[in-house]
Amino acid sequence: MFSYKSRFTWFALICITIILGLLSRYYTAIPLFIGDVLWATNIYFIVRFLFINKTIKWVILGSLLFCYLIEISQLYKAPWINQLRHTLFGRLVLGEVFLWGDMLSYTVGVGIAVIIQLLIRRNQTYEVSKSS
Repeated sequence: MFSYKSRFTWFALICITIILGLLSRYYTAIPLFIGDVLWATNIYFIVRFLFINKTIKWVILGSLLFCYLIEISQLYKAPWINQLRHTLFGRLVLGEVFLWGDMLSYTVGVGIAVIIQLLIRRNQTYEVSKSS
Protein backbone atom coordinates (compact mmCIF):
# COMPACT_ATOMS: atom_id res chain seq x y z
CA MET A 1 0.00 0.00 0.00
CA PHE A 2 2.04 2.97 1.28
CA SER A 3 5.82 2.80 1.41
CA TYR A 4 7.91 5.15 3.51
CA LYS A 5 10.50 5.12 0.69
CA SER A 6 7.95 6.22 -1.92
CA ARG A 7 7.59 9.87 -2.86
CA PHE A 8 3.95 9.15 -3.71
CA THR A 9 3.28 8.38 -0.04
CA TRP A 10 4.77 11.68 1.10
CA PHE A 11 3.04 13.63 -1.69
CA ALA A 12 -0.31 12.17 -0.65
CA LEU A 13 0.37 13.05 3.00
CA ILE A 14 1.40 16.59 1.99
CA CYS A 15 -1.88 17.07 0.10
CA ILE A 16 -3.98 15.68 2.96
CA THR A 17 -2.19 17.85 5.50
CA ILE A 18 -2.62 21.00 3.39
CA ILE A 19 -6.36 20.35 3.19
CA LEU A 20 -6.59 19.72 6.94
CA GLY A 21 -4.52 22.84 7.66
CA LEU A 22 -6.72 25.05 5.48
CA LEU A 23 -9.84 23.59 7.05
CA SER A 24 -8.39 24.29 10.51
CA ARG A 25 -8.18 27.99 9.58
CA TYR A 26 -11.67 28.01 8.06
CA TYR A 27 -13.56 26.66 11.08
CA THR A 28 -13.31 28.96 14.06
CA ALA A 29 -14.18 26.13 16.48
CA ILE A 30 -10.74 24.59 15.83
CA PRO A 31 -8.04 26.17 18.02
CA LEU A 32 -5.40 28.14 16.11
CA PHE A 33 -2.53 26.04 17.45
CA ILE A 34 -3.85 23.04 15.48
CA GLY A 35 -2.92 24.88 12.29
CA ASP A 36 0.62 25.35 13.61
CA VAL A 37 0.86 21.66 14.49
CA LEU A 38 -0.33 20.70 11.00
CA TRP A 39 2.07 23.21 9.41
CA ALA A 40 5.05 21.59 11.12
CA THR A 41 3.75 18.12 10.28
CA ASN A 42 3.60 19.19 6.66
CA ILE A 43 7.12 20.62 6.78
CA TYR A 44 8.33 17.19 7.93
CA PHE A 45 6.46 15.51 5.06
CA ILE A 46 7.95 17.99 2.56
CA VAL A 47 11.49 17.48 3.88
CA ARG A 48 10.97 13.70 3.77
CA PHE A 49 9.63 14.00 0.20
CA LEU A 50 12.67 16.03 -0.90
CA PHE A 51 15.23 13.93 0.99
CA ILE A 52 13.69 10.47 0.74
CA ASN A 53 16.89 8.59 1.61
CA LYS A 54 17.96 10.62 4.64
CA THR A 55 17.65 9.22 8.16
CA ILE A 56 14.72 10.04 10.40
CA LYS A 57 17.05 12.02 12.69
CA TRP A 58 18.23 14.13 9.76
CA VAL A 59 14.67 14.88 8.65
CA ILE A 60 13.60 15.70 12.23
CA LEU A 61 16.49 18.14 12.68
CA GLY A 62 15.97 19.72 9.27
CA SER A 63 12.24 20.13 9.82
CA LEU A 64 12.55 21.57 13.32
CA LEU A 65 15.35 23.91 12.26
CA PHE A 66 13.25 25.21 9.37
CA CYS A 67 10.17 25.67 11.57
CA TYR A 68 12.09 27.40 14.35
CA LEU A 69 13.91 29.71 11.92
CA ILE A 70 10.63 30.76 10.32
CA GLU A 71 9.23 31.55 13.78
CA ILE A 72 12.34 33.48 14.82
CA SER A 73 12.22 35.40 11.53
CA GLN A 74 8.94 36.90 12.73
CA LEU A 75 10.99 39.06 15.08
CA TYR A 76 12.40 40.80 11.99
CA LYS A 77 10.05 43.67 11.11
CA ALA A 78 11.40 45.31 7.93
CA PRO A 79 8.67 46.93 5.80
CA TRP A 80 9.25 44.61 2.80
CA ILE A 81 8.78 41.42 4.81
CA ASN A 82 5.83 42.85 6.73
CA GLN A 83 4.13 43.56 3.39
CA LEU A 84 4.80 39.97 2.35
CA ARG A 85 3.37 38.71 5.65
CA HIS A 86 0.12 40.56 4.92
CA THR A 87 -0.50 38.41 1.84
CA LEU A 88 -2.21 35.02 2.04
CA PHE A 89 1.06 33.25 1.16
CA GLY A 90 2.98 35.27 3.74
CA ARG A 91 0.48 34.55 6.51
CA LEU A 92 0.35 30.82 5.77
CA VAL A 93 4.09 30.27 5.31
CA LEU A 94 5.85 33.01 7.28
CA GLY A 95 3.29 33.84 9.94
CA GLU A 96 3.00 37.30 11.46
CA VAL A 97 3.72 37.30 15.19
CA PHE A 98 6.44 35.50 17.14
CA LEU A 99 4.98 33.25 19.86
CA TRP A 100 6.92 30.88 22.09
CA GLY A 101 3.94 28.53 22.09
CA ASP A 102 4.38 28.03 18.35
CA MET A 103 7.74 26.38 19.04
CA LEU A 104 5.91 23.76 21.12
CA SER A 105 3.30 23.33 18.39
CA TYR A 106 6.04 22.76 15.81
CA THR A 107 7.72 20.18 18.01
CA VAL A 108 4.43 18.34 18.48
CA GLY A 109 3.71 18.52 14.74
CA VAL A 110 7.06 17.04 13.80
CA GLY A 111 6.55 14.38 16.48
CA ILE A 112 3.20 13.44 14.95
CA ALA A 113 4.83 13.18 11.51
CA VAL A 114 7.55 10.90 12.90
CA ILE A 115 4.91 8.65 14.47
CA ILE A 116 3.10 8.50 11.11
CA GLN A 117 6.35 7.55 9.37
CA LEU A 118 7.09 4.86 11.94
CA LEU A 119 3.57 3.45 11.56
CA ILE A 120 3.94 3.35 7.78
CA ARG A 121 7.31 1.63 8.07
CA ARG A 122 5.99 -0.86 10.63
CA ASN A 123 2.97 -1.63 8.45
CA GLN A 124 5.21 -2.06 5.41
CA THR A 125 7.54 -4.40 7.34
CA TYR A 126 4.51 -6.37 8.55
CA GLU A 127 3.13 -6.66 5.01
CA VAL A 128 6.49 -7.92 3.69
CA SER A 129 6.92 -10.49 6.47
CA LYS A 130 3.30 -11.61 6.09
CA SER A 131 3.73 -12.26 2.36
CA SER A 132 6.96 -14.26 2.86
